Amino acid sequence: MQTIRQNRAKHKLQRGEVVTCVSGLFFNTANMIDFLGPLGFDSIWIETEHGPQSHCDVPETSRACDLWGMTSVVRVNSHDYGLIYRTLDLGAQCVVVPHVNTADEARAIVEATKFYPLGRRGMYPSRQGYGHAEYLQRANDETMVIVLIEDIQAVENLDDILKVDHIDVFFVAPTDLGQSMGYVDFAIHPEVRKVEEEAIRRIISAGRVAGSLVSDESVGQRIEQGVQFLHNQWTEWVNVAAKKYVERVAAAQK
Repeated sequence: MQTIRQNRAKHKLQRGEVVTCVSGLFFNTANMIDFLGPLGFDSIWIETEHGPQSHCDVPETSRACDLWGMTSVVRVNSHDYGLIYRTLDLGAQCVVVPHVNTADEARAIVEATKFYPLGRRGMYPSRQGYGHAEYLQRANDETMVIVLIEDIQAVENLDDILKVDHIDVFFVAPTDLGQSMGYVDFAIHPEVRKVEEEAIRRIISAGRVAGSLVSDESVGQRIEQGVQFLHNQWTEWVNVAAKKYVERVAAAQK
């Protein structure tokens, strides 16, 4: 009888360790995840809020993560109860829920991701449970939940949201946060950055896990601050390396 797959990212967070998560905008297909597998990342961000990926892609992309022991982190596009647990049924080990602005919303998300006695996730087999007779009894231990703090309303309600149990990561997302503050730009305004930094500080001070979008330049600072869940985009590394290559080709012809 097969044993339930361990959620690598969840267990690292529980041990107080840092977790790496990479996304590729809309490009994290099963084949791309298989390519990224041997590079040593803890988890892969599968994007179904923005872009073309849908529920039909979750089984194959999460299977590719399983192949390399990486946690499949799927961002859904709403708080819908059925949508959240269906994502888990299809094989995701973690769901990311956007725009979580109140403690009541956070509690409803926990209910959708956990079986009794922690929640009321729909009772149905999961791809992660194939061959495991005690999946329903063990699933709560391996299911991971990330809520996105990406509106100024969420920051205002943060102390109450942080009291909700069984949420693994409180991820502060600065671009939508900026929009909710009146700053519409991918370049983060200093006022938005200030609110982001304070939210991260409050999360960590409350003894909860903070998540943050990082770059090569900011990753060290975030780790020093105590951020444990680090999200980066491999497309940025491609952009930097490709530009350098094109510049070298041009320079060699002079």
